[in-house]
Amino acid sequence: MTEANLDYPGSITIDEALLEAADIINHEKVQVVNVTNGLRLETYAISGERGSGVVCINGAAARLMHKGDIIIVLTYAIMDEPKAKSFVPKIVHVSADNRLISAGDYTAPFDNC
Repeated sequence: MTEANLDYPGSITIDEALLEAADIINHEKVQVVNVTNGLRLETYAISGERGSGVVCINGAAARLMHKGDIIIVLTYAIMDEPKAKSFVPKIVHVSADNRLISAGDYTAPFDNC
C-alpha cells in the first residue's frame, strides 16, 4: 500500500491500470485483505492516476491499514451455475511499488497447503 488517507469518506484508490488489469470497475465493491496484520474489510474501488502505482485506503479504514502494508484486493460475482462452472477469475501480480508484473486468468491453487 502506498498511502492511507483519513480525510476522505471511504474507499480504496487504485491505479487505473491495475483496476483494468483486474477487471475491477470504478465504484465496484471489493474486499481488502491485509496480509501484514490479518485485517479484512469491505469498501469500494475508485480509480487513481494511471501509472502512478497508487493504492490508498481512504476514510476510517486508514486507521486500520498503513503505508507499506501488503494487501490483497478481492472481488466476487453472483452468477448462475452454468456460468460459474466456466468462470475463470483474474489474478494480478504487482511489484513492491505496485507496478504491474503480470495479469491473466487464475490457474491452479498453490500446492503449499
